[in-house]
Amino acid sequence: MAPVGKAELVQSSLQLYRYLLRCCKQLPEESIRQHYRHAIRQSFRVHADEDDPERIQQIIRRAIEDANWVMNK
Repeated sequence: MAPVGKAELVQSSLQLYRYLLRCCKQLPEESIRQHYRHAIRQSFRVHADEDDPERIQQIIRRAIEDANWVMNK
């Protein structure tokens, strides 16, 4: 199952958030979708005060890699 949209277009945290929630919609079971939606929201709360642009880009890249792994699992 491929992620929705194009991950290379994700440049901001808001775009990443939307991208990841769209990916969740493709997951097969509601319980799995709820689990990953919760994890996404928690991660955004944890990193909400991040202000280093380089670190933000690193987080975005890692989140997209993780999303691809989950979607191909």
